[in-house]
Amino acid sequence: MEPKELYYPKELSWLAFNERVLQEAADKNTPVVERIRFLGIYSNNLDEFYRVRAADVKRLITIAQNDGNSEEARNKLELMDQIQKKVVALSNKFDEIHRDAVKALARYNIFILRKNELNDYQVTWVRNFFVNKILRHIAPILIDKKTDLLSRLNGTAVYLYVAIRRKDRNTRYAALQVPSQEMSRFVQIPPEKSRKKKHIILLDDIIQLCLEEIFRGFVKYDSLEAFSFKMTRDAEYSINDEIDESYVEKMSESMKQRLIAEPVRVIYDTSMPTDMVHDLRKRLKITSLDTMHAAGHFRNFKDFIGFPNIGREYLEHAPLPSIDTKEFSQYNTVFDAITAHDILLYYPYHRFLHFTEFVRQAAFDPSVKTIRINIYRVASNSRIVNSLIDAVDNGKKVTVVVEIRARFDEEANIEWSKRMTDAGIRVVLGVPTLKIHSKLCLVTREERGSLVHYAHFGTGNFNEKTAKIYTDYSLFTRNQELAEEAVAVFDLIQYPYRRYKFHHLQISPLNARTKIQSLIRQEIQHLKEGRPARITFKINNLVDKELIDDLYRASQAGMEIRGIVRGMCSLVPGLPGISDNIDIISVVDRFLEHPRVMIFEGGGDRKVFISSADWMMRNMDNRIEVGCPIYDKRLQQRIVDMTEMQFQDTLKARIIDKDQTNRYVRRGNRKKLRSQVEIYDYLKQLETSTPPK
Repeated sequence: MEPKELYYPKELSWLAFNERVLQEAADKNTPVVERIRFLGIYSNNLDEFYRVRAADVKRLITIAQNDGNSEEARNKLELMDQIQKKVVALSNKFDEIHRDAVKALARYNIFILRKNELNDYQVTWVRNFFVNKILRHIAPILIDKKTDLLSRLNGTAVYLYVAIRRKDRNTRYAALQVPSQEMSRFVQIPPEKSRKKKHIILLDDIIQLCLEEIFRGFVKYDSLEAFSFKMTRDAEYSINDEIDESYVEKMSESMKQRLIAEPVRVIYDTSMPTDMVHDLRKRLKITSLDTMHAAGHFRNFKDFIGFPNIGREYLEHAPLPSIDTKEFSQYNTVFDAITAHDILLYYPYHRFLHFTEFVRQAAFDPSVKTIRINIYRVASNSRIVNSLIDAVDNGKKVTVVVEIRARFDEEANIEWSKRMTDAGIRVVLGVPTLKIHSKLCLVTREERGSLVHYAHFGTGNFNEKTAKIYTDYSLFTRNQELAEEAVAVFDLIQYPYRRYKFHHLQISPLNARTKIQSLIRQEIQHLKEGRPARITFKINNLVDKELIDDLYRASQAGMEIRGIVRGMCSLVPGLPGISDNIDIISVVDRFLEHPRVMIFEGGGDRKVFISSADWMMRNMDNRIEVGCPIYDKRLQQRIVDMTEMQFQDTLKARIIDKDQTNRYVRRGNRKKLRSQVEIYDYLKQLETSTPPK
């Protein structure tokens, strides 16, 4: 078997994941407003794919061609061709699902109107709305021979390309940005008579209807026509090595590079005339390595993530109220609760308030001496950061490790760094060569004359917003051996040249890979000895070839291996003699599956871990990540139980096969089981059975 047949291309696997998102939009059992929002999620994902994955392939092609490596260039060109064909196929499917979802909305008397579908009353209302609310945000780019359009465009915005036509004169062009950052892209038109029917029009259509209000008196024209387009840029950047620049200054300069980076994709309204398409291609310097294609009417569909529900409540998912766990609430303080026993939370089923309360209480507790935390992504109005500032005001020593290279959050993290520094917090910007992706928080209290650590290990970011839509584990523990190693991780970040030993934690890039490999080898040995042996894991992405090879070897030894992989999966299950014993599924539902879990049967001594790291080379070798063992047998069982529920899912689980066709798991004679709902019910039931303190 050829080596390339052992590893499914990660870029195509990423597109297969996004196809699973599209399946949710197509599912008629999904509430119709949620279907529209899943189309927005799909579009947002595809933007990121082009900014990161496709851009990387384009870069590798250029490098291979410049180095004269014809075989590598040919392989990457073939991959790029497969990417473009897959995206076109998905785009066609997207348009079909979109049309169906819009029809479904209409059945509930919600109508998305185009400019040519307005009646006289609606036209009058829309024109007044444009003059009074929108026009102030419009600043067209009038294009001439000297205009560098590529440098003027924002890669995250949607634009209208305008043809300014005059008889017997060459057509002039202009570009104008749809101001969806300044106002909602969805405008509800008040009813003229019946309140039963509800009408929405997008900013794009309003602007197209009112073009003359923009250009009248400034340019001469016989006719104006406008069509939407969107450009996606390469998201990568380089760091200037000038030694006289601070790290933050370097990062700020790098952000500017992203604003003028090369395009990797342009999509435009299917109705755009050929002469306009040709001119746009020339202006944006599109090459054969870039994707440029027509795709429906609305561009920048990611705004539809926030599509408003202006109808009945049942048109979107019924809320699942977050659980307030007795394991915290029955104690006077969070520290009393954690002293009594380790606590495991699972967001968004549990309230993220329990973590923010952990930090809030630490900020004013007289016994607390220090707080240490690392930040990768936080909410725009972070209660956590506000509590940390309060802690400084209360005389606590606060250290915050900020990863300012968190992709697409760099600018926000730079601003947080400045604000916290001004407030008196010691801000550590991490290790220049390694991203800090761990999810650690450490509070140190003085108790009876001794310093005692309270540690948090998690799989998700300290972000109040994403904690409502991402599933993630949080472990709170007073285990001093684990906590002391957490202290060592913070020391490692500040003093990476020192030597550190970790006996309990899996730390990338020091020992995570070798510890995982050792656990796999031990499991194989248990199998040979006839003892209980099985490997179960749940991760976002599985693309590290070294770890995939380890799993292949375990499968060849007869090991049963089960995986839940949300996103990219380069491992190919079901290869005869190689991966016969490996089964992998993916669960896509209303919440984004985000935790990383490892379960090894351990010859009867089960070992369970949660981690911040995916099984990717970047996570194993190029980031600081933390994997933590779960020692409490009670909490181990909870993780095992909830993982098993996902393997039993008969509604939202898809099989990852060798061709990644995204077939749903067959239900057969089994009952309908939706694991995310089942897990919620399971955790609620635990609350009623939790013994009093």
